[in-house]
Amino acid sequence: MAEYEVRFASHPEPIGVPAGTLLVDVAREGGIEIQQPCGGQGRCGRCAVRVESGAVRRRSVLRLSKSDVAEGYALACQTVVEGDATIEVPPPEAIERRLVTDHIAPEAALPEGYDPSRAQTIRRVEIRLAPPTMDDQTDDWGRLCTALRQAAGIETLDTTLEQIRSLGAILRESDWHVAVTVDLGTNGAPRLIGVQPVSEAATAPLCGLAIDIGTTTVTVWMVDLLTGRVMRQASQYNQQIARGEDIISRIIFASKGDGGTVLRDLVLETINEMIRAMGERLDIGRDHIVKATISGNSTMMHLLLGIAPESIRLEPFITPINHLPRLPAGEVGIDMNPAGVVDPLPGVASYVGADITAGVFASGLRDSAETVLFIDVGTNGEIVFGSSDWMVTCACSAGPAFEGAGVVHGMRANRGAIEEVWIDGGTYEPTYRVIGNVAPRGICGSGLIALVAEMFLTGIVDKGGHINQTLATPRVRRGLHGAEYVIAWAAESDTGEDIVITRVDIDNLLRAKAAIYAGFNVLADRVGVPLETAEHVLIGGSFGKYINVEKAVDIGLLPDMSWDRFEFLGNTSVKGAYLALIDQAARNEIAAIASAMTYIELSADNSFYEAFTSALFLPHTDLSRFPSVAAAMT
Repeated sequence: MAEYEVRFASHPEPIGVPAGTLLVDVAREGGIEIQQPCGGQGRCGRCAVRVESGAVRRRSVLRLSKSDVAEGYALACQTVVEGDATIEVPPPEAIERRLVTDHIAPEAALPEGYDPSRAQTIRRVEIRLAPPTMDDQTDDWGRLCTALRQAAGIETLDTTLEQIRSLGAILRESDWHVAVTVDLGTNGAPRLIGVQPVSEAATAPLCGLAIDIGTTTVTVWMVDLLTGRVMRQASQYNQQIARGEDIISRIIFASKGDGGTVLRDLVLETINEMIRAMGERLDIGRDHIVKATISGNSTMMHLLLGIAPESIRLEPFITPINHLPRLPAGEVGIDMNPAGVVDPLPGVASYVGADITAGVFASGLRDSAETVLFIDVGTNGEIVFGSSDWMVTCACSAGPAFEGAGVVHGMRANRGAIEEVWIDGGTYEPTYRVIGNVAPRGICGSGLIALVAEMFLTGIVDKGGHINQTLATPRVRRGLHGAEYVIAWAAESDTGEDIVITRVDIDNLLRAKAAIYAGFNVLADRVGVPLETAEHVLIGGSFGKYINVEKAVDIGLLPDMSWDRFEFLGNTSVKGAYLALIDQAARNEIAAIASAMTYIELSADNSFYEAFTSALFLPHTDLSRFPSVAAAMT
C-alpha cells in the first residue's frame, strides 16, 4: 500500500501514513489534538481542518457549506489521505478549566451529629508489638495480625505482596510501635492500607476523595477523613469531550480500535490533574489519600474502569455491571495510595447510574413522605418520581443542546457565553448578559432557554418554533441554515461575526426539552400519580443551578407549578459521593436506593413517543398544562 507524507503547521516533521488513513488518526499519531465532540461520526462539524495542499478524499461534508469546501475545509474524522498533503488545524474552542479551592460550599457541611470514629470504614490503629525473641518465633505478619485483633478486634486482614515485603523493615525501624491504617469495608476481610511509625502518623494526614464523573464536568472533593470535613474542591471539564460530547458518541468512539483506552486515559488525566493540584495546595502526597468514592452515569463509570460499554446502547440496553465491587486504587489508576480503596457507587440501569442514586440520597427524596420529582438536566436527562415508599426512574436522551452543542453559535458556559436574554416586545431588540461581562462569543444552554422563551412570548417564533420572517426588524433574516434571529451584531461580538440562532437550533432545543418533559410525564402516568401532586421539584446537576425557572416553564421544559415548589440543589452526585465516603451508613443507603428503584425503559414504552411528540411545541400542544404561559401570551 502506498504511503504518503502529511504535514501539519504545528508539527515539525512530516508524518508518514498509508493511503486511506483518516486525518484525525494522522493528527493523533503526531500528538496533535483535534476535538471530536460527536465521537467521530461526522455530525458536529467541530473537527474541521483546512487542506492547504495535497490529495484527500472527503467521505462526508455534513456541516460544511459549499464555500467551506471551496476554501479547503474538511472534516478530519471523515477525510482520508490519498496523497502528500499539508493541513492546517484551526484553534479549537477553548475549554476553560476552573479550580475552586478557596471556599467550602454550604452543601459540603457535615451531617448533624457526625462521629468519624463510628461512621467511617477507614481506621488508623496505634499498636505496640512485642518484639520477637528466641522464645517467641511468631512471624512479622502474624505478630501484626495478633496485635490488631487485641487492639481493635480485627480478626482477619487482606494485604498485598508489596506490603509484606516492606513490613519487616518498618516494624524494626519503628521499634515495634506503629500506626496501622485499615479499611474495614463491608464485603470480605478488612484491607491493610499502610503501616508507619507512630511518630510519622501523628502528623500525617488521612485523606479521601469524593469524585463525580459527569459527561461534561468532573468534580473532585478532597476530604480529611479524621474529621470528615472537605478541605478543597476542584471542577474541570471532562477531557473526554474531545472524543464525544454525549454518551452515545463516546460509546461509539470506545468501540473503535483503542478508543476505550483513549477515553479511560482522558478521564484519568482529568481526575489526576485535579488531585495533584489540590495536593500541592495542601501539601498532601498521594500516599496520604487512602479512599475514594466515585459517582457518575453508567457509561462514565464503565469507561473509567475500562469496561466495554457497547451493550449500553444496543437493545435490550443492558450494562455489564451496575453494582461494582470495591477495588484497589492501584488497579484503577487514580493518583492516590495504590493500596487504598476505590468504591464505585451503584447504578440502576443503562442510563440511570450512580449519579442518580447518589443524588437521590443527597436530595433527601428517600426520606420524603410527600411526592417528589427529581430531575438531573444534562445531555442525558435522568428523572426520579416518588417518595419514601416508592420510586420510579427513567432516562431520556436530551442531547447536548443544553451544553451549547448542536447549535450554530452554541458554546459551553465559559467566559464570553451569553447566559441570559431579554427581548423588547415592541422593537424585538435584545438585551443580554454575558459570562465575564465581556464581548459575546456565543450562547450557552441557559442563554438558549432564555432566548427561545423570549422569542416565543414576543411573537418572533410560533408554537412550532418557526421564525416569523414578516416582522419589521433587521434581526430576523434568512441565512445559510434558513430563517434566523441575530442576537448580537458582528461589531459587538468578540468573534467579529453576527451571533445568531437558527430554526435548526430551535428544533434541537425543542427536542431536548420535549424528551425531558415527556420523560417525567410518562413516569407519572405509569404509576397513576398525577404530576401536579408533586410537592417538590428538585433539580440536580451543575447546569440546573443556572436555569431560570420562569423561562424553563415558558418553553415547556419544566412543569407549570408555583415557583416555591422548585429547589435547585447543585451537584447532588458529588454530594452523595461525599456522604458515602465519610459514612458507611450513607453508603449502605445508596445501595438500598439503587435496589429499590423501578426502572422504566422509555424506548420500550409506546406512550413516550406520543408524549414526546406532544411536547415538541412551545410550550406544549396542550396549552392548558401551562396556564401561566397562556396568561403571559394574552
